[in-house]
Amino acid sequence: MHSPSLQQSSQAPAEWLSPSAALERFVAPKDLLWTGPEEVVERNRYGFSVGSFGLMIQTNVGSEVIRPEAISSLPGSAPCLLGLLNLRGNLVPVFDLSLVLGVTKSTESRAKLVLILDKGENAVGMVIDGFPQPLQAMRNIAQLPVLPAVLQEHVSAGYVKDERVWLEFNHESFFEKLTRTSAGH
Repeated sequence: MHSPSLQQSSQAPAEWLSPSAALERFVAPKDLLWTGPEEVVERNRYGFSVGSFGLMIQTNVGSEVIRPEAISSLPGSAPCLLGLLNLRGNLVPVFDLSLVLGVTKSTESRAKLVLILDKGENAVGMVIDGFPQPLQAMRNIAQLPVLPAVLQEHVSAGYVKDERVWLEFNHESFFEKLTRTSAGH
């Protein structure tokens, strides 16, 4: 008589994992992950979460977290564009990246937190799962995990901190392309 685990391992998987589920299961191989002890990133950085994704705020980019009073929706816009908010006289587009990345939100909070990156006409907002956290003493990873196609060209590097993968995220190129794509929606 076969054990249930032996029978399960010999069968084909019932369905493929989504990229976010695959990231949650990602375990870094001890011998292949680190490029060397000299590759520890010491500068203070901040990262934020959208579902299972850990994304890093670029260096020298202004950021703030707000609980918006109101986000004005735009009729006919893509579902991922929640609308516009007025931030000190500037209209800032606010996106729901969980819809773009195809992930479920890890937490449902009563008050949405919106991370605003950049300022003025370059400002963009996104709903995040919690306050950004400081990241220090991260280790470079030699190979990025499999990412959703929409994110691949906007991630240049990856790091590990406390067994969590943090991705170097170029928000400027990401939202530029997303806006062009959404305009055709």
